[in-house]
Amino acid sequence: MKKKGFDYLKGITAVDYKDHLEVVYILFNTENKKQEVVTVNLKDNNSIHTVIRLYKSADWLERELSEMFGITILGREAPRLLLEKWNGADAPLRKSFEWGKDYKRNTP
Repeated sequence: MKKKGFDYLKGITAVDYKDHLEVVYILFNTENKKQEVVTVNLKDNNSIHTVIRLYKSADWLERELSEMFGITILGREAPRLLLEKWNGADAPLRKSFEWGKDYKRNTP
């Protein structure tokens, strides 16, 4: 997509379906002001290759995918956790995540 002029990564997120995860990339072409959405289904394993060599802004977004959805990002060093005092083993944005006594929401 970068060769097609999509030179800016606006965002990365994931969708948790019943039988698989889907990673969603939102790309933007700054020359012609067009946006493209690219999706990748993760059916067999919850891993995907990094795009950080193409889009430097992917660093933080991939860390979020890893921590919040439990997706392994291949081809990069293990990212440090975004949240302090988080075990990193659970994926709070997955539908299978269960809030329990050990998890407390930070509220003002």
